[in-house]
Amino acid sequence: MDELIEFRRDIHAHPELSNAEHRTTEKIAQRLKDAGLEPVLFEGTGLYVDVGDGPIVGGLRADIDALPLDDLTRTEFASTVPGVSHSCGHDVHLTAAMGAALALSRIHETKGGLGGTIRCIFQPAEEVTPGGALQIIQQGALTGVPLCYALHCDPNVDVGKVGSRIGPITAAGDTVILRLRGHGGHTSRPHLTEDLVYALGRLAVDLPSTLSRLIDPRHAFSLVWGAIEAGHAPNVVPNEGLLMGTLRCLDVDGWNKVAQVLPDLVDRIAGPYGVEVDLEHRRGVPPVVNTEDEVTLAEHAIRQELGPDSVELTPQSMGGEDFAWYLTRVPGALIRLGTRTPGGHTYDIHQGDFLVDERAVGIATRVNCAVALEALNRA
Repeated sequence: MDELIEFRRDIHAHPELSNAEHRTTEKIAQRLKDAGLEPVLFEGTGLYVDVGDGPIVGGLRADIDALPLDDLTRTEFASTVPGVSHSCGHDVHLTAAMGAALALSRIHETKGGLGGTIRCIFQPAEEVTPGGALQIIQQGALTGVPLCYALHCDPNVDVGKVGSRIGPITAAGDTVILRLRGHGGHTSRPHLTEDLVYALGRLAVDLPSTLSRLIDPRHAFSLVWGAIEAGHAPNVVPNEGLLMGTLRCLDVDGWNKVAQVLPDLVDRIAGPYGVEVDLEHRRGVPPVVNTEDEVTLAEHAIRQELGPDSVELTPQSMGGEDFAWYLTRVPGALIRLGTRTPGGHTYDIHQGDFLVDERAVGIATRVNCAVALEALNRA
């Protein structure tokens, strides 16, 4: 545990952004090599390592990139890189996966083998769309892997417990950008212009509300704008405008349906105002859909390891997670790792002050090992 805590703190102090995790990759690879393992590097950054012998029974995936946020924690191991921090807990994820690889390797050496192989995957670029998962899957990360698990820090769950659910556990997440153009003009003569700001306002209001009448509400989607830009003077109708937001949906069918109807709906709303509209719909990730058998396996293993009350039902999140791409290819499950000190403050992820109760590092390592050993036992 002391070594794992020290390793996690070192990674936390030296965060690296997506596809730039060179030091992080080197640190993980070197520690695995020191244990006699043979890590395989991906092109660019990231790696995987196989532990055991014989056919691969399952995979454990951890993400390794950091966020473009200042670290506001003021801990002794706070980020030394301005504007970059592990404010989503990936330093915990990767340390727990490495710890599991080391522990499983020790079991393999001292107990006469594992009875199969576990692949530990250290994935880059989870924080960028559509995610580094696609990059490494194309490089063979899942070749021969029949099922896969991942952990994600959850500050709404107390340390020592995990959150779990069958079915969708995250949402699809897309970016929607609308660029408007018109001739512009004087606000005293809006009838001689396309009145671009008015058209922009109609799109901002009508697009989310009209979509809700075209998409089955059981798909539970949301379109929320994060930025709107147009003009610089009160008496000038501008000739350009910008609208940016995120579109989220709780299931794959709804996600695909929105993509089909969005372009036509944009044209119908903007059409009466004569503006030109360029729609950029950046498809992100589908929902993570946990499969029943793999959730059942994980929950049984975790209760055996942490106690009968260690697993709680977690709600579906509207956040996105590129582990979804793994589960479009193999069955598996994403498990929520409790990181909150019982009775303590709830620190939200993707915030500069995000703090983890460091006991979660050991808990996560034990969870990874327990799930891996249960998969081996059932193989």
